Amino acid sequence: MKKIVLLLALSFTSFIGNAQEQANQSAPKAFMQQLCQLEGKAFKGNIVSTPVPNDFKDKELIMYVMSCQDNQIKIPFFVGEDLSRTWVFTQDDRTIELKHDHRHEDGSPDKLTMYGGKATNTGMSDIQFFPADQQTVDMLPSIAGNVWYVTVNKQTFTYNLKRVDRTSQFSVEFDLTKPVITDKRPW
Repeated sequence: MKKIVLLLALSFTSFIGNAQEQANQSAPKAFMQQLCQLEGKAFKGNIVSTPVPNDFKDKELIMYVMSCQDNQIKIPFFVGEDLSRTWVFTQDDRTIELKHDHRHEDGSPDKLTMYGGKATNTGMSDIQFFPADQQTVDMLPSIAGNVWYVTVNKQTFTYNLKRVDRTSQFSVEFDLTKPVITDKRPW
């Protein structure tokens, strides 16, 4: 009888462990799926942190979920007439990477582009954290302490930047319940 109880306990523990592992591995996929459901739509945003950076003051902020292909999603972030920014989310087997693609008006890459980070764990289906990766630190050592994090649910998408050497952070929130029409496209 003790052997049966022990076998049942071990089987249950193994089942719980496998279920937790599958849930963790599905978090990046669920996060990406939420973003893909927004493909082709644009949304207005507002800076919800203080102080508002000068280059964002009094400017219309729009995110446009431009493409969702296989394991990559591209979301241009328009700041007024500045169409230089695109967030690029790429998923591998276990985690997601966030890169910032910056372009000049002629479409050529900015000297500071494709910086960002890769999640160090599977995260959750509604939030992912991206600490600065080595490529980013090599490009711009002063942002070694940057952590970007993104949340998404049925109502909002937030893009956040926390610098561990400062008390302030940058956060912009987009209302996903009110799509907008835009003819803007990234440079």
